Amino acid sequence: MWRNLMAGSIHNTIYMPVFKKLKIPLPSIEEQCAIATALSDMDALLDGLDRLITKKHAIKQATMQQLLTGQTRLPGYSGKWEVKRLAEVAPLQRGFDLPNPDLRSGPYPVVYSNGVLNCHAKFQVHGPGVVTGRSGTIGKVTYVEGPYWPHNTALWVTNFKENDPRFVFYLYTQIGFEKFATGSGVPTLNRNDVHNFEVLTPPTIDEQIAIATVLTDMDAEIAALETRRTKTRALKQAMMQELLTGRTRLV
Repeated sequence: MWRNLMAGSIHNTIYMPVFKKLKIPLPSIEEQCAIATALSDMDALLDGLDRLITKKHAIKQATMQQLLTGQTRLPGYSGKWEVKRLAEVAPLQRGFDLPNPDLRSGPYPVVYSNGVLNCHAKFQVHGPGVVTGRSGTIGKVTYVEGPYWPHNTALWVTNFKENDPRFVFYLYTQIGFEKFATGSGVPTLNRNDVHNFEVLTPPTIDEQIAIATVLTDMDAEIAALETRRTKTRALKQAMMQELLTGRTRLV
């Protein structure tokens, strides 16, 4: 609405004469209060969802810290965790060149340093896959279920060495690869530094799968809440459009 009233070749401005002539539908004070209450209730619902999502993220982070270091064990699992270098767990390799002019629309995700940004007609690696940033964005770790193209700005796991891929994804997320970044201009991740880093791993793949399942369920719960928040925001916007123009009246 306001954009339609703007003028000016350099800075868009709403001039006072135009503003003074503007007419808007205005209900009675009682109806104004009712509309404001309805919209305030939506704001309260959104605030509650924001707080809940923040809480769930914090709980998940604490759970990762406990489960991925062996400080807390899931019921039914025992045995000493082993210290291994990352090269022994799931080694990384630089991705493949794919200039933008060569991109062809297709079903296969192209995973860059900061995640999936495009899809291509061809793939380089069969999934499941774990990819992290090599140049530019360092620290983000992406999990891919099916075939994909790891971009040359990223590092991808070449061999899971009989480890569960989802467990490796959460383990690598928890490590925080950004601490290995070098370079003052464009940060770069040296895979040799990463490969020498030592981590604790469970004695069996069954425990890895159990840990990954717990964390995947938590991710699904957070994703459902975020979807609900997005829908609630859209609903509030639609309500404002209807109630603040008089197209829909409250009973």
